[in-house]
Amino acid sequence: MELRTILLWVFGLSLLGCVGLYAAGQWLGRKENPLWTDAWGTGDSVSSQPLRWLKLRFSAFYLASYASWMKVPLLRHYAGKIRIRLAVIHPYDELELRHQTMKFAYGMMGTFAVAIATLTAMNPDLFFFLSLLIASAVLQGLVLDGYVNRLETKLLERLLDFYGAVRHAYQRHGMVTDAIEEAGETIGVEIGVHAHRICEALEDAAPNEALEKYYETAPSRFLKAFAGISRLVAEYGDRKRAEGSLYLRGISRLTGEVQLELIRKKRLDYLLKGLHIIALLPVFFTKPIEGWARGHFPLMDSFYLSKAGMLIKAALFLAILLSYVLLQKLKSEDESAYRVKSSSRPWEARVYAHEVLHHVCRRFVPSVESLAYHQLSQLLKETNHRLRVEWFQVRRISAFGASLALTLGAFLVFHQLAQQRIMTEPPAVASFFGALPTDVMESGRLVAERDAAVMRELNMSARAGYDEIARSVSAVLANAGNGISHEELSEAARRIRDKLQRWNRENLKWWEVFFALLSGMVGYQLPLWMLKFQRWMRRMDMRHEVYQFLTMIAILRELERISVEEILEWLASYAVIFRMPMQKCLLNYACSPEEALIELKREVVLEEFQRLADKLLLASEKLTVADAFDDLDSDMSYQFERRRLDYEKSLEVKAGWGQIIGFTPMYALVFAYLVVPLIWMSFEQMGLYFEQLQKL
Repeated sequence: MELRTILLWVFGLSLLGCVGLYAAGQWLGRKENPLWTDAWGTGDSVSSQPLRWLKLRFSAFYLASYASWMKVPLLRHYAGKIRIRLAVIHPYDELELRHQTMKFAYGMMGTFAVAIATLTAMNPDLFFFLSLLIASAVLQGLVLDGYVNRLETKLLERLLDFYGAVRHAYQRHGMVTDAIEEAGETIGVEIGVHAHRICEALEDAAPNEALEKYYETAPSRFLKAFAGISRLVAEYGDRKRAEGSLYLRGISRLTGEVQLELIRKKRLDYLLKGLHIIALLPVFFTKPIEGWARGHFPLMDSFYLSKAGMLIKAALFLAILLSYVLLQKLKSEDESAYRVKSSSRPWEARVYAHEVLHHVCRRFVPSVESLAYHQLSQLLKETNHRLRVEWFQVRRISAFGASLALTLGAFLVFHQLAQQRIMTEPPAVASFFGALPTDVMESGRLVAERDAAVMRELNMSARAGYDEIARSVSAVLANAGNGISHEELSEAARRIRDKLQRWNRENLKWWEVFFALLSGMVGYQLPLWMLKFQRWMRRMDMRHEVYQFLTMIAILRELERISVEEILEWLASYAVIFRMPMQKCLLNYACSPEEALIELKREVVLEEFQRLADKLLLASEKLTVADAFDDLDSDMSYQFERRRLDYEKSLEVKAGWGQIIGFTPMYALVFAYLVVPLIWMSFEQMGLYFEQLQKL
């Protein structure tokens, strides 16, 4: 059965399965959900509102599907990944979270299934089909990231309206909780649910613990900053100064932060708009270009079906995939990158705990007293990674094994495909332009089958001599009842001998093993490089958090009898990136405040944070908190302008790289998939002409 027929059967069965699941969801909803019959009193009233009725049908189907997926390990893992990302937007509505999870899952699976079936029907190639499956596994995560980022941008837009409503309500009431509650009721569901949670935390018997729980699920650092400022003003009261209300000034600073973030997001989206589509376009043009070239230049068949042609196909596909991934990384923003992770045991821990694998992995873990162990441990802490050093080494070993196996497997598959191509390769023709006539193609196929029969009769031996090959050709033709001239016999013997030698050369070479080992070493170092890249990218987020620390301190310094220890407690409860250093400093503060703050400064290498630690050290020894932070307003203005300039530079750099990355697949398609084959064909054709001239 051909690959196209198999794929059509799979696609048809998938559609039937989706229809069956939908019917089952309808039956379950009708049987178990009372909304079908009595949501509006009677069944007739349901039919009078078809849109709402249909919406309820789909909702019941999604909820029933979620319960079914949770029973299947693979589907449960896929739905869990989507749920974790969407929980940032729907943290408190379990039914809506399940509904959105299954809606996105079915949408992604259906879209990718149709795309894979369509592209494979256009190019029925097993290697291409497997490549599409791998690409779909990667792209679905990137699409999910983009979807969540768009929801977060919408959330920021609603947050600006919420700040304005809180300001207006606070100026009327003068009460923090009443202002937040009133603003939440008028602003919409997206922000209203967070406003309600903040009010519940502020009115709780233990507001600090309630706020810490809210910080773990808050989708934006701006909401966390607003909740912290509201808590301070609600507990200690507002302070009226010449500049105005302390609470309103804090909201103004947050409004400026949100506006800056929105401008950056929208401008980046505008600069990178359309580049994702341009990067993916070559996927749809590879087959038409190959078909045009093979239809107009007969020698192109030898190139596209050769090992070099397959390597170029694989490299082009990887370039498209890599370009799309890089563009998505340039565009995406991970607001929840430093949120508290799940406490479930990672797979690296289970591998390291295995009786046999533990002894193997332990050899790759540096000694606890060594500098390498300390540096790796510090790197994991700085990137907020939940893995231990031992577990991280298991991940690196796994990456080494996977890279080595994939590279070796790719080389073995290429050799096998090259051997199959040699067995079915027709004789070279002197035609340069146009498609070959049908009779020429048929005669070439028959000659290739005869050559393959002779090669199998000779047991694929590369030591077969010219006379032995000629006798075998004559015997095969005699059995078929055909004759052959001496010149044709001599040409066939040379051609078959060349095929035998090339067929036997298609085995694993030493340099391929070396390249596979090199690929394994790159895979071993890749997790470490990714951690270092994350630490480099994290610098901007660290500055964000330091700026928010300064905003909190700007409020705390105006409170009477505020101490450094109380400031540290507030910052530790609010911190995300610097939570571990802050908590460690608090534990040591009671013993020796000076040593605790010096250790805090030594542990965090960020310049802005070290200046903050110096001011806290001065406030704990000689000065009051207000005197130590007397230049805070000017410093915050400087930090805001500095970050604005950093944003502009970052946007320019990302726009330049985005254009280069977005158009790279198209350049690779034209140059590597069309220009290079044409140049190769020209040299091959020139060689054939020289051979013909020598025979004259």
